[in-house]
Amino acid sequence: MNLKINSNKGSHVMGSLYILAIKSLLISVFILAGMQVSVQGQDTIKYTKPSWYFGAAAGANLNFYRGSTQELNSTFSVPAIFHNGSGVGLYAAPLVEFHRPNTVLGFMLQAGYDNRKGSFDEIVTPCNCPADLKTNLSYITIEPSIRIAPFKSNFYIYAGPRVAFNLGKSFTYTQKTNPDFLAQVAEPDLKGDFSHMNAILLSMQVGAGYDIQLSSEYKKIKWVLSPFVSYHPYFGQDPRSIESWNITTVRVGVALKLGRGHEIPAPPKVEMPMIAKVIEPEVTFSLSAPIIVPVRSKVKEIFPLRNYIFFNLGSTEIPDRYVLLRKDQVKDFKEDQLDVFVPKNQSGRSARQMVVYYNVINILGDRMGRNPMSLIRLVGSSAKGPKDGKLMAESVKTYLVNVFGINPTRIAIEGRRKPLLPSEKPGGTKELELLREGDQRVSIESGSPVILNEFQAGTAGTLRPVDIYAPKESDPEKNVNFVAKGSNEAYNSWSMEITDKNGQVKNFGPYTQEMVSIPAQAILSTPEEADFNVTMVGQSKSGNVFKQDSKLHLDMRTPPAPEELSRFSIIYEFDNYQAINIYEKYLTDVIVPKIPKDGKVIIRGYTDVIGEEAYNLKLSLDRSNDVKKILEAGLAQAGRKDVTFEVYGFGEDDSKSPFENKYPEERFYNRTVVIDLVPNK
Repeated sequence: MNLKINSNKGSHVMGSLYILAIKSLLISVFILAGMQVSVQGQDTIKYTKPSWYFGAAAGANLNFYRGSTQELNSTFSVPAIFHNGSGVGLYAAPLVEFHRPNTVLGFMLQAGYDNRKGSFDEIVTPCNCPADLKTNLSYITIEPSIRIAPFKSNFYIYAGPRVAFNLGKSFTYTQKTNPDFLAQVAEPDLKGDFSHMNAILLSMQVGAGYDIQLSSEYKKIKWVLSPFVSYHPYFGQDPRSIESWNITTVRVGVALKLGRGHEIPAPPKVEMPMIAKVIEPEVTFSLSAPIIVPVRSKVKEIFPLRNYIFFNLGSTEIPDRYVLLRKDQVKDFKEDQLDVFVPKNQSGRSARQMVVYYNVINILGDRMGRNPMSLIRLVGSSAKGPKDGKLMAESVKTYLVNVFGINPTRIAIEGRRKPLLPSEKPGGTKELELLREGDQRVSIESGSPVILNEFQAGTAGTLRPVDIYAPKESDPEKNVNFVAKGSNEAYNSWSMEITDKNGQVKNFGPYTQEMVSIPAQAILSTPEEADFNVTMVGQSKSGNVFKQDSKLHLDMRTPPAPEELSRFSIIYEFDNYQAINIYEKYLTDVIVPKIPKDGKVIIRGYTDVIGEEAYNLKLSLDRSNDVKKILEAGLAQAGRKDVTFEVYGFGEDDSKSPFENKYPEERFYNRTVVIDLVPNK
């Protein structure tokens, strides 16, 4: 029997150097951590969990051999075929991890020493001699992985590729004696290297782990201990390019990691300069002064009335967010007094406008009652089909007939699967639920100008708008209120010394009640604005005197009269930016003549939340510029060059949008351009 023995000293030296490097890295990590922990400040500062972690992992590879091998190298083949086997090998590697606290996704990278050694099950050779084959396969492995914490907790799973570079490939073959010949002398063990080894293996792994926090929230350096287990299937793990030998591995180990947290700022201290406290006796002195009311423009808004009634998906009943009257309430209904009829589910933002819209059926019934020659068509659109859409339209018709007494022959109904201007487009795949909510509606169509906006062509435009006025501001309080809380129990009486900037003192009191109001003019006299020092003087029941100081600023100047602004709005269908012909005539014939001389026109464009944010931002600006272009053309035709413009596009910015986006009607009203006409100050 011939055997070529290859000690592969270079491979063994490389493995020893790599293990030495890992040990040096681990020692350095412990020393660095000890130095950093030793310089921590007082345990009163809290730190966040780190995003980056560095450390090392070690574990045991549980290797399972399957397949067959017989030719060990070009000079030696065993007499019988080895099939199955198993063994335990060492795994050790430095690691880097990135995952932000309380997030799902992260990244892991480990690169280190990976041993896949094992022993094949004993076989019997043709000479009836038992034989064993031991392997010592080792690799330098690089394992990048995606880290997923599905519950944003310390538990995580990971998966990724494994790239392994062969480092060691030795074997030991042992052939024992035939048990039938006791005097037989066993042959010595044969050692060598496998031939036809794959230099590089590309496989995969999946695993799970759990982070155990070893450091408190007051430590800047965070230590984490992470037990883990991973599974390396046999795919891509054929050690050799010949025969069918493959390896499946289960790795069990633990990782020790550290990272640096960031200081959590302490909450700011809130000072209360207007409130002073006396410990003995316990009395709290405070004051509240009247303030000048800032100038607020009085706004007259021409509010467009959307000609749609939106239904809940799967229902043919009018939603309860719409205002539905009793028959005896109809005589008291007026378009300009809609605050009396408030919907059950009133929107939080722009509530007054939503009150107007949610009375749309009542406004329609009132206009038809006052104009007996007007006719309408109700077109119901439902994803369930025309029959369901017709039932929706019938619900609105029944309400108008039974409550407002409209002759049913004046109301035609129709059912459709999709409205004429649908939000959901063919082939669309995103945000379909929101788009379908917008298409579940009854459209109001009419050829009568008392029903629809008179500057619109056709029968399917918006309803004639409603005028809305901003509420009048109330007059400011003219008294200064002083409170000495607890004085009834602590003092016989208390008084005040109020000193102006020139040192002149006015005395008020004594008082026995806890709160007093003094007219501001009694303190201020002249001028209309000034600063004062206020000293509260209390005499306790034991005869002791206590003082508390505070500051007072009075500003009693008369606010200027508010200017009146005019506001108009136009609303768009989904994903539309061009002002169609009906709006061009409205902008030119209605709004242009109302623009004040030397005035300013402020144009603000908005969208709903459906679609990409960047696209919506551009769409809102396109809408605003489209309106500006039409207004400029109308002004030029009138020979005017005295008007300035401000144009904005806010997209779907929820902090600036006129309405919320909970219901489809709010989203439809957010597809708008608002036009403010500001007079020259």
